[in-house]
Amino acid sequence: IAEGSVRMSPQAYRLLQAQANAKGEVLNTARVAAILAAKRCAELIPLCHSLPLAFVGVDFALDDAASRIGIRAHCRTRHQTGVEMEAMTACSVAALTIYDMCKAADKGIVIEQVRLVYKSGGKSGEWRND
Repeated sequence: IAEGSVRMSPQAYRLLQAQANAKGEVLNTARVAAILAAKRCAELIPLCHSLPLAFVGVDFALDDAASRIGIRAHCRTRHQTGVEMEAMTACSVAALTIYDMCKAADKGIVIEQVRLVYKSGGKSGEWRND
């Protein structure tokens, strides 16, 4: 599980929320981009192993007061290894997609705090970011 957020101007946030963005519906597009990125992680990150994913899920949380979109990416595999790189890639690409689709309304969008929240499997076993 990885998470991050995208902060933007109130004007750009209102456009996103009203689905009135010039490039179309932002969050569904970002979700699809994140899933595709997780599946292709090994092509993007050198020395990252190619893994079949059993599940990729991406959720968004809207914070109206801060004009911020929270992103949470979950990845699972049936293999013994962790899929933290896939979750981090999914979260990062979702954030970049939001930026790309909203940049016409706000060039000052900030991608914040992309980080690993939880992993299990692999040599290091289970890990939580408390």
